[in-house]
Amino acid sequence: MKFRLVACVVVCVCFSASAFASKIFIPMDAEGQANHLKAYGVAYAALKDGIGIDWLLNYKGGSFGMDDIESVERMCKLRGVTFEVISNAQYDGILNEINNPDFNGDIIKLEKPPKVAVYTPPGKEPWDDAVTLVLTYAEIPFEKVYDDEVLADGLAKYDWLHLHHEDFTGQYGKFYAQFHNAPWYIKDQKDAEALAAKHGYKKVSQLKLAVAKKIKDFVAGGGYMFAMCSATDSYDIALAAEGVDICSEMYDGDPQDPNAQQKLDFSKCLAFKDFTLIKDPLHYEYSNIDNTEPRIPLVQKNVDYFTLFTFSAKFDPIPAMLCQDHTTTIKGFMGQTTAFRKEVLKSSVLVMGDYKPVNEARYIHGEFGKGTWTFYGGHDPEDYQHMVYDPPTDLSLHPNSPGYRLILNNVLFPAAKKKPRKT
Repeated sequence: MKFRLVACVVVCVCFSASAFASKIFIPMDAEGQANHLKAYGVAYAALKDGIGIDWLLNYKGGSFGMDDIESVERMCKLRGVTFEVISNAQYDGILNEINNPDFNGDIIKLEKPPKVAVYTPPGKEPWDDAVTLVLTYAEIPFEKVYDDEVLADGLAKYDWLHLHHEDFTGQYGKFYAQFHNAPWYIKDQKDAEALAAKHGYKKVSQLKLAVAKKIKDFVAGGGYMFAMCSATDSYDIALAAEGVDICSEMYDGDPQDPNAQQKLDFSKCLAFKDFTLIKDPLHYEYSNIDNTEPRIPLVQKNVDYFTLFTFSAKFDPIPAMLCQDHTTTIKGFMGQTTAFRKEVLKSSVLVMGDYKPVNEARYIHGEFGKGTWTFYGGHDPEDYQHMVYDPPTDLSLHPNSPGYRLILNNVLFPAAKKKPRKT
């Protein structure tokens, strides 16, 4: 009788605990979330504390769900992130809705926070790079690396790498015509030349090629690489120009190879093919990959929006993750590299966002070896035409930026438990 009574008490306690167990639900739709960018930081911090997360693809803007932990509630309140505490039964109802074959959604388990590195030269301010800016605002930890660390195989410590607004061709961003007398330009050139000499290279272009190849090895080995602005096209151009001098005298001390165009090897590129170099050393452009100049007379700021593609979350979870947002229409923004002409994209490239009136891709993705790369055109999603000497963007004024959300999707992407691709 006594045993039967104890057993009854145990059953009642267990039933009671189950009935009152709860979940934290962080909505990510336009109406339901006060601070989308900080929400990613909360998700990252929860992962760091060993709390598993469900990324609810296409459910209320790509919401997050997790066990109700007091520390997470407190964090949401301190960071101004909207959340709800709901019962297990309510949460099961959400999961059932997502699992319905007729609903274009999926449940992605996030398990381990990725270790994040940002490729950026020493001394650069956070506002020089949109990713550094948003990681700092979202309170997602990262480490800075540059050529020394990359060449010493330091990327093996990281899961995710962002490439700074960088020129991998050794032409210093082709800023010569406008800024070659500016103190910052002179210093940057001297620093780059000294770094090349330190590693035994006669030219900065040779140093940058070696770095680009190390990054390519990082991706091939299973790393996740994300690049914006000029780090996208200049990266592939550097790979294609291996062993070919594409730099003029003011950049490396000797003339460029007059047959450089014919000697490019597009098979070495990740994303682009059949592009044409812009050889004029005073022309602020690398090649015809970038669509900045052709679009200027055709696209005005008030109509410059690009559209995200809608992918099947159950069959294509990777692009579905990378496109999670509270809108499918994103304000356009320019950069040294604003967008990619579709005619120079390799057939294997997945276009995730485009602006059809001028046939350009803004957001592209691909696989290489065991890893992936993602290129995002433009410099700063909340600064339409960022210029040298412009003040930094204050992200506290843009906590719901859909353009910045795409960056943070890429940061969380490596945390996802891998699922076999459905066919």
